[in-house]
Amino acid sequence: MESRGTKRGAGKIEVAEPWNKLPLLAPSLPTNPALYAGPFPFYRRPSELGCFSLDAQRQYHGDARALRYYCPPPTNGQSPNFDLRDGYPDRYRPRDEEVQERLDHLLCWVLEHRGRLEGGPGWLAGAIVTWRGHLTKLLTTPYERQEGWQLAASRFQGTLYLSEVETPAARDQRLTRPPLLQELMYMGYKFEQYMCADKPGGSTDPSGEVNTNVAFCSVLRSRLGNHPLLFSGEVDCIDPQAPTAQPPSCYVELKTSKEMHSPGQRKSFYRRKLLKWWAQSFLPGVPNVVAGFRNPEGFVCSLKTFRTMEMFEYVRNDRDGWNPSVCMNFCAAFLSFAQNTVVQDDPRLVYLFSWEPGSPVTVSEHRDAPHAFLPTWYVEAMTQDLLSPPKTPSPKD
Repeated sequence: MESRGTKRGAGKIEVAEPWNKLPLLAPSLPTNPALYAGPFPFYRRPSELGCFSLDAQRQYHGDARALRYYCPPPTNGQSPNFDLRDGYPDRYRPRDEEVQERLDHLLCWVLEHRGRLEGGPGWLAGAIVTWRGHLTKLLTTPYERQEGWQLAASRFQGTLYLSEVETPAARDQRLTRPPLLQELMYMGYKFEQYMCADKPGGSTDPSGEVNTNVAFCSVLRSRLGNHPLLFSGEVDCIDPQAPTAQPPSCYVELKTSKEMHSPGQRKSFYRRKLLKWWAQSFLPGVPNVVAGFRNPEGFVCSLKTFRTMEMFEYVRNDRDGWNPSVCMNFCAAFLSFAQNTVVQDDPRLVYLFSWEPGSPVTVSEHRDAPHAFLPTWYVEAMTQDLLSPPKTPSPKD
């Protein structure tokens, strides 16, 4: 997973310099894939610093109570025949998407562990803190043709925090989501229910409620180029039979997709969906994605395991495919752009990075509500640390 990046020649974007030594960049960042071709940049093998859980009421707990265990059906040559529509909508309790959670749950974890972070007391001051999902969007940006994004950034006590902002287009899509799409979202969670048990060696129970408030999240440390990263992402399950019990190498990502019958369908799947699966699993170092392929009636007909490090092989010879180096080089360039743009240390000052397909990334400056995203309880507790030694509080939401 580790690979050294190199600085590229004149006219190309530098990705390997520390943010505070970079010259001032232009106020926009291009996203054309051709600009980011080149050697794969250095990416430190992700190591898990800790974890937390969110319960059925979406309350934070600094432990692994929500972790589930991979429990695939026996491989006896028969179709799994999982009914992904079972329980919809009667046994479905979706998370309230109107609630803007921002980085709050991850910040609870940082507050609890800030005094004993691996890398020493000064490590956090040079790091970038964000969700894995935000980094995933950055990785896929050079190849994205439909959905734009907005990322808010603030610097506080040296640390750069990145938090996604829902675009007006994304909000419109969410509020007008057709019933079929809502059911497809349910089916993805239902598949997890068929594939996971509550304890090692336990059995699955697809008769229960599907509650998408519940989540187990891993907190990881890595480094892309010269950018130290602290990020968190939801983990579907742990494989008790994995060759190593060391997280994140024992984690498994679960996905559903429609059955494919033609070469055109497969090519489209490899170019688009597999790119997102790769980005989502490569970042935290999750080695395997197990996919359930469903028929039009909503039954899983087959299972297939995709090894994260082998996904690129499906598009390596496709001239319209994606390239991992381009994804990671663009992400590194964006992080340099953000580090160099957000120079003022002020939790109320927000730089909003915006991107639409076919355009460069642009940035605008804002202050206070509604853009400021670092909560008062976090800012006050971290500020108090400068006046007295840190202790473990119980953060209020």
